[in-house]
Amino acid sequence: MVADTGVLLRQQSVSVLDLDVQNFLDVSSATPPLKPSSESVSVEISCFESVGLDSLNFTLNSLLDLSLLLELMELSLWFMVVSCKNGIQTTVIESSSASKFVPSIRSGSHTDIGYRKINEDEHICIDDLSAHLGYLFGCRLSSAFYAVFDGHGGSNAAAVFVKENAMKLFFEDANLPQTSEIDDLFLEQLESCHRKAFLLADQALAGECSSVPVYCGTTAITALILGRHLMVANAGDCRAVLCRKGVAVQMSHDHRPSYPPERKRVEELGGYIKYDCLNGDLAVTRALGDWYMKRPLGSASPLTAEPEVQQRMLTEDDEFLIVACDGIWDVMSNDEAVNLVRLALECHDDPKRCAKKLVNEALRRSKDDNLTAIVVCFTPPICQPQRPRLRCCSLSEEGMNRLRTFLEGN
Repeated sequence: MVADTGVLLRQQSVSVLDLDVQNFLDVSSATPPLKPSSESVSVEISCFESVGLDSLNFTLNSLLDLSLLLELMELSLWFMVVSCKNGIQTTVIESSSASKFVPSIRSGSHTDIGYRKINEDEHICIDDLSAHLGYLFGCRLSSAFYAVFDGHGGSNAAAVFVKENAMKLFFEDANLPQTSEIDDLFLEQLESCHRKAFLLADQALAGECSSVPVYCGTTAITALILGRHLMVANAGDCRAVLCRKGVAVQMSHDHRPSYPPERKRVEELGGYIKYDCLNGDLAVTRALGDWYMKRPLGSASPLTAEPEVQQRMLTEDDEFLIVACDGIWDVMSNDEAVNLVRLALECHDDPKRCAKKLVNEALRRSKDDNLTAIVVCFTPPICQPQRPRLRCCSLSEEGMNRLRTFLEGN
């Protein structure tokens, strides 16, 4: 089958293989594309440990035609991906890109009053938290922060208050954990700190009765990105949805009476569900403010500001995150929103325009709510090729005559 096959083991190399073109060495189930021929070629293959088959030097004794040369070139490429069974060890190196992935953060947002008299929604978009507050966690990791506050009670006072004090409540006055390396203990402490910030914001609203009425409140959802770590905290019916390789992954639960775990919690604390509302009055079971429905500080209440928190390690499979108020999710499924944003990114790669498109589509479907959406991309912007600029030129009358004469003469 093989004529004079010699193998020299030097730095895992095959020195000389004399191959009969008619019957090539069978090292796999694949057969290289060669035409039958009685001609033989001498092939020297040098293998290096660092790169595998690094070079192929062909000494062509005789070739019948150019087509055989092309086929031999194709053969060389084929041989580079085939494992030889005689003395060559194949090493498979797993990609380390997943462990080294760091998201490239960029975002866009849009809000619309819809068909209401006032817009009770507020939101925050900070792509580079360290630029605003410095490195807060003792390590020089990139960080970003996003939030949506959906006010209710006929006023946006609660949402405005939380937005204006968010940096102080969540970061500046918070006892943030410090670390040189992110580990499970750090993430546990960070989650605890974030929960406490929600409760402090709730208590601050109770102390602001002069400016924030007791019947006003707001739902709240936050997304904190620290390096590759994503932490979403939610109290209410705003929602965060992650796009992972085109698949929608919900990162929060809607705290409504229809959600079985919430209904159970409410009833165990003495609350009740009527008209699909908490105590027959409020459409959510978790919110900041609304102190007319809450028990004194320190007492467990059916209506609570305690957030649910989810954490996830981002990988290169994660494309973007949508954070939006219930006005979006009441009329669009997770899959619909993800597909809409994904297609829009493929067209123009602009998260701000994606957020606006998402809001406009929800506005087309809905007539009775404010609408707010944030789109956070984890990949760097795609460089769009610039179209060549065309410059219009005008010809003088003499030039036109010369051109006409030239064309007529030909």
